[in-house]
This record gives sequence, structure tokens and C-alpha cells, in this order.
Amino acid sequence: MKWRNLTSQNSVLTALLHPLRFQSTPSPLPSSYAPIFQFLTGLNLLKLGQQIHAHVILRGLTPTPFLGSKMVAMYASSGDIDSAIVLFNRIRQHASTLLYNSIIRACSLYNLSEQSIGIFLEMDAAGVRGDYFTFPFVLKSCADLRDVWLGKCVHCKGLRMGLEFDFYVGTSLIDFYVKCGELGDARKVFDELPVRDVSSWNALIAGHMKNGMVRVAEDLFSRMSNKNIVSWTAMISGYAQNGLANQAFEVFDEMTNDVSNVKPNWVTVMSVLPACAQSSDLDRGRKIHDYATSIGLNSNTSVLTALAAMYAKCGSLSDAQICFRKIPTFKRNLVSRNTMISAYASHGCGLESVSTFNDMVRAGVQPDAITFTGLLSGCSHSGLVDIGLNYFNLMKMQYNVEPTHEHYACIVDLLGRGGRLHEAYELAKKMPMPPEASIWGALLSASKTHRNLEIAELSAKKLFVLEPKNSGNYVVLSNMYAEAGMWREVNNLRDLLKTRGVKKSPGCSWIEIDGKLHMFLGGDKSHPMSGEVYKFLEALPEKMKVLDYVAETMFALHDVSDEEQEQSLGGHSEKLAVAFGILSSSSGLGIGLLL
Repeated sequence: MKWRNLTSQNSVLTALLHPLRFQSTPSPLPSSYAPIFQFLTGLNLLKLGQQIHAHVILRGLTPTPFLGSKMVAMYASSGDIDSAIVLFNRIRQHASTLLYNSIIRACSLYNLSEQSIGIFLEMDAAGVRGDYFTFPFVLKSCADLRDVWLGKCVHCKGLRMGLEFDFYVGTSLIDFYVKCGELGDARKVFDELPVRDVSSWNALIAGHMKNGMVRVAEDLFSRMSNKNIVSWTAMISGYAQNGLANQAFEVFDEMTNDVSNVKPNWVTVMSVLPACAQSSDLDRGRKIHDYATSIGLNSNTSVLTALAAMYAKCGSLSDAQICFRKIPTFKRNLVSRNTMISAYASHGCGLESVSTFNDMVRAGVQPDAITFTGLLSGCSHSGLVDIGLNYFNLMKMQYNVEPTHEHYACIVDLLGRGGRLHEAYELAKKMPMPPEASIWGALLSASKTHRNLEIAELSAKKLFVLEPKNSGNYVVLSNMYAEAGMWREVNNLRDLLKTRGVKKSPGCSWIEIDGKLHMFLGGDKSHPMSGEVYKFLEALPEKMKVLDYVAETMFALHDVSDEEQEQSLGGHSEKLAVAFGILSSSSGLGIGLLL
């Protein structure tokens, strides 16, 4: 229930308390308190609820299952799940369906999934019959645990009780199967429901989008007769998750046009912003930012955080900083601070990442695994080797964050970039989990930079097993062999490539001009302006040589002449894209690349 103001709340509360104040009998009935606790549920008035509870105790009353259910709901909705559980434990021997439902719901909403399921099993063993309020929250707990077997057992229990066609149970079953990746079972439940509300459609759409089944989700969406904000947002989010930025923009534009009855909210805006980051569409991101401001979201912490992430990924760190600074200090939560730490890291601003981390700790915000991934990455890209190592060593000891494979990859990269290759290799060998491709890839890259053929060979051989079809690993080692004049090894690698059927994928770069993306492949001449682009690039070397520029051919193809190497470098996808940008732009400035 929503209240217009505090006065109306106080008036109702006064009316509810009146019988207790002036009751003639010395001990009011427990049922007299039930409407009060029900009224307090959801109002976040914990202290007042505790005072009423004390009143119950002082009168020597023991809560009945009915009163207990209202008290449990009040405590849980006020943020005190511990008191809710303690209260339930005191009266659980006489628990009713209503009381069980209250505590199962409370545990489920607090993500105490195992406790929620345990209480349900106790309820079933005690012969207390569940109803259509019981099963949705038990199924939510099963979904949170991704326990398909247990969820199916609960499903069977619901079937035996005749609840398979219940509106709430059916929707919860669909949501459970979707979250567990069992889309076939989800669709079967959906098709058998006699009445499908919008929530069941939305759950199925989100599930298919999550599993990459975009066409199925589109078909479901097109068949919906009553689409709500969640339906539209699910489509936008799904398109973004599947890398279909243009489709996400189209749906968002359809929502914002004048004839649409459903307008974007803060969740919709947050869902479409990742699509801007994927396509490096800074202009589109700014337009969405303007729209968010126009509907009053310019002070929404979640939206400002999403905008900061978008701007950082689109290359505008200054805009990201502006959005972050608009968030009041006391509202800067873990997510917003992690976003800026990662933003600084991706732009090579390691010291700023460290500073933001220190601000976070001083503010009393506990860092998590994502925090340290951004922090260590920032140290790696800024050459802050000792600082990064220090934070890595403090992760578990001071911040109680267990280092993951991703953190070890950051440290291997940190040491490798700093030229400490042997330390990096030893760490890779001694880490508590098997090193994956990211570890050996970082070592191979560092070995190329620092010309360490020994560790390059060790790393590449690991990668040939972990990523047998990744041609880039073979090329790096081949070029290092060629630089060392080891032509037999070069030929052996080429034979291995042929034997495994590995083909080198051409480099690919995108550039945005006037809101349109243009794609270039290495050596490609399919673009309508290819003639002008190559003519422009052909004229560059002579002009650059006049300025004493010498092309870096160290890691180009080593079994061709220097002249051929320069021509190969001239057809690089990035150079083609930049040349097109210069030719298409009056100033040649502000060119954005997505490599």
C-alpha cells in the first residue's frame, strides 16, 4: 500500500493502537496485534515494530502462527532477517501454512536459498500443505541455486497438488527453468498454461535472449498483445547481450517516439547503454544521456554509473569522470567505484585507479574481486609493478578476497610488461589453478616485446594445446624465430599450421563517420573508397621518409623483402580505417576506431 504522506500513516497507526491502549481486559488477544504488524510491513519502521513486539512480550503473550506470520513479514521487510528467523524458530512447532510461507518468502528474498528450501522440506515432512504462495518462492530458491533436480521435484509436488495451472506457480516454473537453462521445459510449461500473463512471456523472452536464441525471442515478442516496460527492456537488453547494437537502438527509438504508449525508464536506459559501448557509438550514447536527463534521471546513481561505463568504453574518459562526480560521495557504492577504477585502467591511468581505490577504502566500501581486477589491470598498463604486487599480496590477507585466475593473469601481465619474465613464468607454474590461455597469452606477448625466445617457446607450446585454432599465437612465435634467423623452425610452424588446418584471419577495424560504421579488412579493397584510400597511403611513405621516418618491420612477415613488408604494413586494417577517416573528415581530428 502506498501512502500520500506521513500524516495518513500516523492516523491509521493511531487507530490500530487505540484498542490496545484502552482495552478493559488486562491481556489483549494476540490477534489484536496482527493488523499492526501487517500495517508496518514494507514501511521500514523497524524500531516501532520492535516496540510493538516488546508490548506483546510484556503482556505475556505467545504469538500464534497467524500473528507470527505477520511479525516475520514485518521483520523481513524492515531489513532484519535474523530476528525473523529467531522468531520463527520459537514458534515453528505449531507452524501453519501462512507462517511457513512468510519465512520461506523472507529467506528467498534475502538469497538464503538453502534455508528456504530446508524449511519447505520440513514443512512437507510435517504434513503442512503448501499453496500457490509457497511454490513461487521455493522455485526461486531452486533457480538461485541452479538446482534443476530439486526444482523438478518441487514441480512434481505442485502437480500432485493440482497447482500446475495456477497463474503464479506457472510463471515461477517458467522463470525457474529459464534461469537453469532448461528452455525446452520452460516452453512446455508456457504452452500448457491456460492463462499467460505478461510476466510469463517476459521470462521466456529473456531466457531465449540469454541463450542466444534471438529469433525465437523476436517471435514471442511479436506475438505479445500486451507488452509492458519489462517486455521492451528485455528485448533491448537481449539485443545488447548478443552484440546486436543496431537492433537495440531500433527498439529504443520505437519506445521514445511520440506514438509509443510505453516509455523507457531507468532500467531501459541502463540496458541500451552497453550497445553504445559495443559499437563505440559515442554520439548515440550522448543522445541517450540527453534523453535520460530529459526524463529526470540525471541524478539516478545507477544510470550515472552506466553512463560512466559507456563513456569510458567509447573513449571519453572525461565524460565518464563528469558522470561519476555527479554521484554524491555518500551514494558512491561498490558498483560505481568499480566502474571508475576499471575506466581509469582501460585508459592507462593506473595512478588514478589506485587513487579511486584508496578513496573507496577510506569511505568504508569493501572491495570485491571485480575491484581488484580493475586495480591490477590499471597497475599493469601503467607500469606500476611494485604497487600492483603489493595490492595482490594484500587481497586475501587484508581484504579477504580470494585471488582468481583473472587476478593471476593480471599479475603475470604486470610482471611481463615490466620485463620480469622469469618471475611471471614461475608464478604461472605455481598458481593454485591450471593456467589458462590468458596467462600464457600475456607471457607470449611480453616475450615478444622483450625478445625472450625461451619463454616465448614455452608459452606458445601451451597455447597450441589450449587454443589450437588461434593463428595469432603461431604467427608471433614464427616471427620471433624469423628474427633470430631460425628458418627451419619457421617452416616447421608453417607445416603445423597446414596440418591443423589453421588459417590466419585478416585484421579488421571499424571507423565511425557521421554516425555510420565502416569496416576495413587487412588488404581489403571492397570499400567504395578503396581507390582513394590506397592512393593516399601509397603517397605517405615518401613524405614520411623525408621526415626520417623508418617503418617498423621487425614483427612483419620475415621471409619477404623490406619493401614488401612496408607494403604489407600499409595495407593494415587500422591504417586503411584511419586513412579513410582523414579523407572523410575536414580536420582529420576526433576519429574513433573500434579495433
